[in-house]
Amino acid sequence: MGTCPKASGISLSGICSAIQKMTRVRVVDNSTLGNTPYHRPPKCIHVYNKNGVGKVGDKILLAIKGEKKKALIVGHRMPGPRMTPRFDSNNVVLIEDNGNPVGTRIKTPIPSFLRKRQEFSKVLAIAQNFV
Repeated sequence: MGTCPKASGISLSGICSAIQKMTRVRVVDNSTLGNTPYHRPPKCIHVYNKNGVGKVGDKILLAIKGEKKKALIVGHRMPGPRMTPRFDSNNVVLIEDNGNPVGTRIKTPIPSFLRKRQEFSKVLAIAQNFV
């Protein structure tokens, strides 16, 4: 049947390799909004980049408890480039509009290559461990 990736049952598109719209995420900081139980998990409703697919270090807009909040992706399930960590869940940290984190601690390890980006220095300051 040719070289169509769908004919073999395997999709080779890069769109499913990260966080996109309607993806369920897990809030990993100690903010009150992210840690109180609710009947719906937080979902991504917008990705702030050109192609609409969020990788580690990208900002997204979440729908969480009937509110819209910005968040920073600090880990996702699918592997990225070589020698980057792969996580069991899609982890985000809630941030305010100016980039300051909402919580005071991050409960899970975050990738160490985020240290190269200067715009997230306050998020990195509250992180306890890196991978």
